Amino acid sequence: MALSASRQKQVGSTELSLPAFGLGTAHLGELYGKVDEADARATLQTAWDAGVRYYDTAPWYGRGLAEHRLGGFLRTRPRAEFKVTTKVGRQLVRPSDPQHFDRSPWVGGFNFEVLWDYSYDGIMRSYAQALQRLGLDTVDALVIHDLDEAYHGEHFTQRQKDLRDSGIRALKELKASGDIKAYGMGINTDAALEEVASQVELDFCLVAMPYTLLDQKSLHRGMAALAKRGVSAIIGAPFASGILVTGSAGPAHYGYAKAPAEVQQKVRGIEAVCAAHRVALPAAALQFVLAHPIVVSAIPGAARGSEVTENLAALAAPIPAAFWADLKAQKLIDPDAPTPGGA
Repeated sequence: MALSASRQKQVGSTELSLPAFGLGTAHLGELYGKVDEADARATLQTAWDAGVRYYDTAPWYGRGLAEHRLGGFLRTRPRAEFKVTTKVGRQLVRPSDPQHFDRSPWVGGFNFEVLWDYSYDGIMRSYAQALQRLGLDTVDALVIHDLDEAYHGEHFTQRQKDLRDSGIRALKELKASGDIKAYGMGINTDAALEEVASQVELDFCLVAMPYTLLDQKSLHRGMAALAKRGVSAIIGAPFASGILVTGSAGPAHYGYAKAPAEVQQKVRGIEAVCAAHRVALPAAALQFVLAHPIVVSAIPGAARGSEVTENLAALAAPIPAAFWADLKAQKLIDPDAPTPGGA
């Protein structure tokens, strides 16, 4: 049976519940290409008209552009009718040389430099800035963003300490005061899921690459640890940043870069099983991650309204139990991975 996009699940032990399907807004920050204002607005309008009521964003997405676009749309909607999450850990500041500032990896976006800060004051400033960009006086949850070694290098140890020593206190205070209903951590790697997310108390993890149809190495480690702690998961990259939509013959983005040969080969194997059962690859990818019992929501991105419509159709598409059984028999997914219908 297909999953309803509006199905609600509680986040950890909090008062926040989220629908199974939300909209991620990284593409509205112009990651892979420019998105004009009319297209950005149309994407958000299409999502709203289709009943999407959960939206995730971040200061990093387009260096403020995604928050600005999302807030400009949502501020005219009744606040009680939608859920919105954004992220902390980065502040945006004027670059010292705006004329020659490099906005990469964003193709477009705003002209703001990033200042990292996971301390109490840094978290509070990130939160205050986000509200101003969004034009909203509340968000439902905050996410500790990108506390991964690859981003921080020699500062990684100190920034983890900043979070443990004071940053987490800011999030607890905001939750206790009712400013937010929950807080979590955004996770990009298996190592961070196991070694960083375990350092502080959390309500949820926003898991990107460590749990997808292509990769379940975290199933018995990081994801299992979250389950043991009563921590929920939101899947931030159900399409593994692109390849599970475009397929092996498309642009083949994986982990926000060109997919390596072994990943493309695995996708070809999954595509063969999809063809045998007449299942669309995006439908398999989206429904697979939502089958895990700790997952409350998946938030694929979209740069056009048609992509939102396609994603919602993928969520509702029927998939036979034999499809999942064949993926396991061919060792294309972990034999212990939860699948829709319990196959």
